[in-house]
Amino acid sequence: MATFSKATFNAAKYASSRPTYPRQLYDFVFQFHGRAKGARWDTAVDVGCGTGQATVELTPFQRIIGVDPSARMVEQARESVKTRLAGLDLSSQIEFVQSSAEDLSCLKDGSVDLVIAAQACHWFKWDKFWPEVARVLRKDGTFAAWGYSEFRLSRFPSATAIINDYAQGSDPANSLGTYWERPGRTILDEHLVAVPDPREVLPDKFSEFERVFFTGSHYPDLPNARPVILRKRMSWEELLGYFRTWSPLHTFHEKHPEDLKREDGDIAVRFWRKLKEEVARAEGKEVPKDEDPIDIEWPLALILARRA
Repeated sequence: MATFSKATFNAAKYASSRPTYPRQLYDFVFQFHGRAKGARWDTAVDVGCGTGQATVELTPFQRIIGVDPSARMVEQARESVKTRLAGLDLSSQIEFVQSSAEDLSCLKDGSVDLVIAAQACHWFKWDKFWPEVARVLRKDGTFAAWGYSEFRLSRFPSATAIINDYAQGSDPANSLGTYWERPGRTILDEHLVAVPDPREVLPDKFSEFERVFFTGSHYPDLPNARPVILRKRMSWEELLGYFRTWSPLHTFHEKHPEDLKREDGDIAVRFWRKLKEEVARAEGKEVPKDEDPIDIEWPLALILARRA
């Protein structure tokens, strides 16, 4: 998470390169919320909102608040909301606040109907965060958090080993595995199973808790896995742009600045080319061109809780 506050971090480029959460995910969360007899649709809060990608999807609620500890992310969120809403003025409905997840003092007790965290909860200190969620949620209010693990090439399972070697390998000179911030990345890769059940942390404060895995066949050990819903078609050039948003790549280049000067490309380019070559081998065709499309998917885990 420290990467996001560095001077070299480009929040706008980060926002444009990340996957977009599907409508199906938000509908799933809203349906869970609406099943409670006392469900209200007044105020929703996006904790760890980043550039506001999920914040702007909470429009069924009358008031929406995005919260993030990074001043740069909050600034980018305010700007990107203007662009994303295509001229619609929702400034009276959406606001952004700089604050940590563990300190939601900007919110009154029992004032919130929905709290979400999109690709952020793996950084939270749950012994402090769950009490804050319990404090701000109204009775029958909902908490929903999701996170996606390592990407996959949808039609080329043979590329998974190459992806794992690059993203999770133990060789600090040829992979990024040792440069992730832990334990956050581990929690994501293990599909949020480390997030504690709030009913055990705070007895009598929460009435329901669910874990939902949209992971397809990628992780057969996960219970009741549903089909993957987080997908994106992009060009190979755009895929390389996505790789450049990875936080461990920034850390790798701080440790190995000489890698950027290699004639055969830096570590991200070399990985990208390996993937291209594997796709060519699997298809029995020529290596894809930079502008050719490639289908990407991300296994995603969702946790849901309801305030008692």
